[in-house]
Amino acid sequence: MSEPDRTELLQGTLDLLVLQTLATLGSQHGFGIARRIEQVSGGSVLLNQGTIYPALVRLEEQGWIASEWGTSENNRRARFYAITASGRKQLKEEVANWQRVTALVDAVLAAEA
Repeated sequence: MSEPDRTELLQGTLDLLVLQTLATLGSQHGFGIARRIEQVSGGSVLLNQGTIYPALVRLEEQGWIASEWGTSENNRRARFYAITASGRKQLKEEVANWQRVTALVDAVLAAEA
């Protein structure tokens, strides 16, 4: 296949991916977060500004990330996001929930085979 298959994210999974990215890499600007998720997904997930920035606003409103202005690697003013202590707690809950859901789906698929 010449182009990687694109994957549509389930509702709520983008928050999990953003929190995990910030927990792993530390403070990042929105474009950097989006590119990292795309890179780790092997290009099967593409995130545009209309997708990543509403998620960042939502996560900041929840208190799971915090932001501050800084300078990007190409010397532009950019908003940098970092996971908060509350966000780390939420990440643990989200990961545990994701593992429960995927185990359930795997069990149903295995039973149907």
